[in-house]
Amino acid sequence: MREGLHVLGSEDLEDFLVLTALDPVVNCFADYRARTTRLDPRWLGGEVWGRYDGGRLTAACHLGANLVPIQASADDARAFAERAVRRPRSVSTLVGPQAAVRAFWDVAAATWEAPRDERWDQPHLELIGEPLVEPDPEVRVTTKADLETLYPACVAMYSEEVGVSPERGGSSALYRARVTQLVSRGWSFARFEDDRVVFKAEVACVSPAAAQIQGVWVPPDRRGEGLATRGMAAVARLVVPELAPSLSLYVNEWNEPARRAYEACGFRQTATFSTLMF
Repeated sequence: MREGLHVLGSEDLEDFLVLTALDPVVNCFADYRARTTRLDPRWLGGEVWGRYDGGRLTAACHLGANLVPIQASADDARAFAERAVRRPRSVSTLVGPQAAVRAFWDVAAATWEAPRDERWDQPHLELIGEPLVEPDPEVRVTTKADLETLYPACVAMYSEEVGVSPERGGSSALYRARVTQLVSRGWSFARFEDDRVVFKAEVACVSPAAAQIQGVWVPPDRRGEGLATRGMAAVARLVVPELAPSLSLYVNEWNEPARRAYEACGFRQTATFSTLMF
């Protein structure tokens, strides 16, 4: 009978999916990663740790480019942090439910360098059912023919949101490949006007419970026109039920215009996330 903290593998997939199902929309990313990699470190590009109590998996931690506590109590998060600080920091982002991230950071802060950005209060939002506004009929699934117009908008969104360009350090090929992948999957949506993107959004990951949205963006000179509200309604119509039964996302607490747009569309807060970027 397993006890304590272990690296999970494919043989633990069923137990892991039972764990993520305890809060399936909040755990959308973890569920998606598990199903697509089967918890095989070769495909994960990292590891997933699990904490057992009486032979039952009670908490987990995804450790790749993102470190994500999963169903972790404060005690679980501290245990994961104590293991994480024994190795050089490899993650670029620590993200997840606020209480778990805070408990993890209470331990890791003494060893890891200070984050370049800390976002402690990020409402996690869900849209269940029909949006409250009419969808924008001009928002559509993008195609490979849109890439040259779409890609600069993706770079602008990332740079504004994350605070650094995704092309820094010669990473443009990797970022372009990621955008191309999303387009190829049918996970990229946009409204174009005169060969210009005026609204865009993407699906980041999909589970049986939800599709998590990322990269929502309207150019600064077009904000305040309702493009995001009606655009998100259109994304909901395009995604549900084709990809998943509901939408989720998380937003910075200080981004009042975005929060108003999501609320007008019908999104409601169900949790609070925190993100630390290194």
